[in-house]
Parts: sequence; structure tokens; C-alpha cells
Amino acid sequence: MENTKDFVYPWIGKTSKMIDHFHSKKFKENGYDLTKEQWIMLKVISENNGVSQNEIACLTNRDKTTLTRLVTTMEKKNYIARIPSNIDKRVNLIYLTTHGEKILNETKLIVKDLMDKLNSGITKQEEKAVIEVMKKIQNNIELTNGC
Repeated sequence: MENTKDFVYPWIGKTSKMIDHFHSKKFKENGYDLTKEQWIMLKVISENNGVSQNEIACLTNRDKTTLTRLVTTMEKKNYIARIPSNIDKRVNLIYLTTHGEKILNETKLIVKDLMDKLNSGITKQEEKAVIEVMKKIQNNIELTNGC
């Protein structure tokens, strides 16, 4: 096998882990018990308040089991509320709680600062090139969750 350092895949994986750690560290330093995944969920739910758990799974590219675990954790932290649909009681609709909205608003500046630090020293042209490469990689991945 060729040297894996010559492929994009291991670089994406390592960078993703580093970003996760960086997020967690910055949230903890600022007194928030929040992961990157939870923050993304807060943002997605704030933009799609009251959608089904299945729709959120599609929007966040998460499998249903992982999403259910994440929703349960966030519900225990009072960030979100899971409410059965009036139309179909088997379907849970997810809403941002007042506390969840407060946490999201309080942490937006932390995330903005993180993004600024991660983009430091990267030109707009380099940023666009990376985004184009990421789009190509995403298009090469076959989605198996039907979303």
C-alpha cells in the first residue's frame, strides 16, 4: 500500500479529531458543558425548530441510533425538548428550549472565534480550493441513509 500521508483521507480524519478537541477545550474554558456535535444540533434545530427526529438525522448526516443518543443527552441537559407529533404519535418533533436557545446564543461568539483561528493564515483562494475539494469528496461518498 502506498504511503497514506499521500492521500487526503487521513488528513481529513486527523483534522476532524483536532477540531473536535479544539471545540471541546474552548467550550470548557468558557464554562460550557457542550460538544461540537451538540452545538451543531442546537444550530440545526434553531434553524428547523419543530422538525422530526428523522429529518434532523438527514440534516446532520447521523444515523438514527446515534442521533437518538445525542437527543437524549441534550434533552437531559434541557437544551431541547422531544414532543410527540399531534398527527402521528410515533413521530417525535424536536424543539429548542429557552435554555438551549440561551446556550446557543452565548456560544456563537466562541464558535466564530474558533473559525477565525482555524482560518488564520489561509487566503480566500485557499479557502475556496479546500471547500471545492471537500464538495468533491462529499459527492464521492454514497449516502446510504436515504436522505
